[in-house]
Amino acid sequence: MTCFDVFNGDADGICSLIQLRNDQPRDARLVTGVKRDIQLLDQLDCQRGDQVTVLDISLDKNRAGLEKILASSAEVFYVDHHFAGHIPSSEHLKSLIDTSADVCTSILVNQHLSGKYIPWAVVGAFGDNLKNSAKEMANQAGLSDKQSQELENLGTYINYNGYGAAIDDLLYPPAELFRLISPYANPFDFIIDARDTFDRLETGFRQDISLAQAVSPQQENDHSAVYLLPDASWARRVSGVFSNELANAETARAHAVVTERVGGGYVVSVRAPLDNKTGADELCRRFPSGGGRKAAAGINDLPVDQLDKFIQQFSEFYAGL
Repeated sequence: MTCFDVFNGDADGICSLIQLRNDQPRDARLVTGVKRDIQLLDQLDCQRGDQVTVLDISLDKNRAGLEKILASSAEVFYVDHHFAGHIPSSEHLKSLIDTSADVCTSILVNQHLSGKYIPWAVVGAFGDNLKNSAKEMANQAGLSDKQSQELENLGTYINYNGYGAAIDDLLYPPAELFRLISPYANPFDFIIDARDTFDRLETGFRQDISLAQAVSPQQENDHSAVYLLPDASWARRVSGVFSNELANAETARAHAVVTERVGGGYVVSVRAPLDNKTGADELCRRFPSGGGRKAAAGINDLPVDQLDKFIQQFSEFYAGL
């Protein structure tokens, strides 16, 4: 029997798996990648009796891979909050899928484990920019404002590390970062004991976000704003957390951060207004390689000749809500 842990390389995916493996230790093959590397199930070759845990990647984007795994009679535990479409009916599949705007995979795992590792769920929720949900859990756990801020910083840094066109863009490959963090059942112990890792993430984040903050919007109005970042490693790393920062600063406005891809085209990060967290996934699915969730979504490879079309539809979509 082979065990596979398949997870998104961002904060939500990593913090979800940290909770599960602290509760149920398992020697598993780790299958992950950069934040936007989500069609991960295609990498698996499963046999009857194998155990597959899937965290924080869209079922809809992994449908073919999932159906192949289920046909092999491997057992699958699937937890996610992205658009799923039709969920296969199989005795080999157990799924916890909730696409509500205020839910992330870390929260679903926290509920599944009855709050056993709630500080890690707080980190994952903060990393996914679900600040209200994260603060509610922090209050449930009796954390102080100072402790809550420490977990918010950690979630932001772990999430920041997941963005890039390839592993070489990242400070840490997500599988390596998971291995560094996962021995800690409590995130505060990680912050204290693994200071070199924490400091490297924090320094990289602060340097990159300062460069993004110097960029002026390509287009903006009362309803939306679009920022264009260059083809550079720092821009690819910071695009997601910069999108979150913009959303938090102007809660009534939608934001899109468009980053030039190596070799042409664009990667797009969309954040719906925090005052009305809806539509980001719907908008992005209009374009090839687009998807995500209601509050935050993206397009992995927007052709150059579709940039103007995207900007126009983005502006019109949120002006009409």
